[in-house]
Order: sequence, then C-alpha cells, then structure tokens
Amino acid sequence: MARRIIDISGKDARSFLQGLVTNDLGKLDQGLVYAALLTPQGKYMADFFLLARGETIHLDADESLGDMLMQRLAMYRLRADVQLAESALKLSRGTGPAPDGALADPRHPALGWRLYGAEEGEDGSDFDAIRVAHCIPETGSELGPETYILEAGFERLNGVDFRKGCYVGQEVTARMKHKTELRKGFRTVEIEGAAPLGTEITAEGKPVGTLHTQAGSQAIAYLRFDRARGDMQAGDAIVRLAE
Repeated sequence: MARRIIDISGKDARSFLQGLVTNDLGKLDQGLVYAALLTPQGKYMADFFLLARGETIHLDADESLGDMLMQRLAMYRLRADVQLAESALKLSRGTGPAPDGALADPRHPALGWRLYGAEEGEDGSDFDAIRVAHCIPETGSELGPETYILEAGFERLNGVDFRKGCYVGQEVTARMKHKTELRKGFRTVEIEGAAPLGTEITAEGKPVGTLHTQAGSQAIAYLRFDRARGDMQAGDAIVRLAE
C-alpha cells in the first residue's frame, strides 16, 4: 500500500482543482472525494482521493503516480496562487470499526475507512478480494493509459460528476455517457483454474478481453460485452461472468 500524498494550498487551490478533476470539489465538505485526472482525449492518467483540512487540500494517490502528478499539476498551475508540497500525512485503512477521524472510502462501503495522520498501515483486510468481489479497479492492475473511466465504472464508484463544470477530458467523458452505449468494460468473473494477470480471454476462438486481479475463485476482467457469455477461456482456466 505505497501511497503518495501531496498538499495543495493557496487561495486558488479549490478552483484550480475544480477545473482539472472529474469530481466536484464542493463535496469535500462531506468527506473524502474520489476523482481522476484525464488526458484531453478523455483517457485515464491518475485516480486519487481528495481531503480538505483547513486551507489545504490533500491528494492521496498511488506512489507510482506521485512524480507524474506533481509535474502535471505544476504544469497546469500557470499563474494561479497554488502551492504544491510533499505531505507529512500517512494513510492507514481498514474495514473494521472506524477509529476517530477516519473517513469512509467513497467508492464502496465494503472498502471501509481511510485515516490520515502520523501512522501508516492496514488492519489485515483482504482488499484485493474486496475489490474483485465488487469490481473496483486499481491503478497498475486494471487502470492504465488506455482506460476510459466510464468503462472502469467510475460513475458507480462515485468518481465522476456530470453536473459540474468543465474539466480536462470532460467532453469525451460526457459524450460517452450521453451518446453511446458502453461496449466494453470491467466485470467480475468466476474463474476455474489459474492464469497470469494479463492473460487474453477468448470465446469460440474470438478475443473477448483480458484477465486482471484474481482473488480465490473470482477475478476482474476487461471484456467486450457482446462476446462475453457462457464458458470462456483464459489460458488453461475457464472463465464465466459472475452472477
């Protein structure tokens, strides 16, 4: 659970982020906000949590995204009164009773709570199994530079707001929402046998998708919906849509 937390401050911090990310920063008064930064073409660059404390907004992202986010935010900053700094905060998380100051993970109740403070750690919960059961994608496993966030379920995961104003990649995302029917996306599947992450899924000899995170007898798969039916193959494993 390597995380990178960036402190964003200055009188323009909220308006600066509001024009960049997929969710509405007006929700910060209610708790954690889950959001993404997209390319102008509407593809995924990063996902993260936003937390407001006083005049500072803390951005919590996967460690692998940290350097890119610092560079990208600095590039977009231009002349805005916005300061970026590495945070001293650390993250702990769990699914049991929430400690004082913890905030609910906005993606799904099963993901429990997140606490930002001086300590780092987890309570032993199997977060991969939770993600797989509820089809919650993660950077490095499912989310990558070719991902469209609606195919990744960001609307279901409270990661995008269609009533807010413009943000980078908004036009493509809105068009996918209102003018097209999703033909591909992530789904939880049942799996019999084992296959490496990234294994191609086929049905009747035709490509259907790709296998991602596995936990027990289930996995997350990226699928073409028109071909995803019945028993499918992933290497030597049998895959079928979870009920």
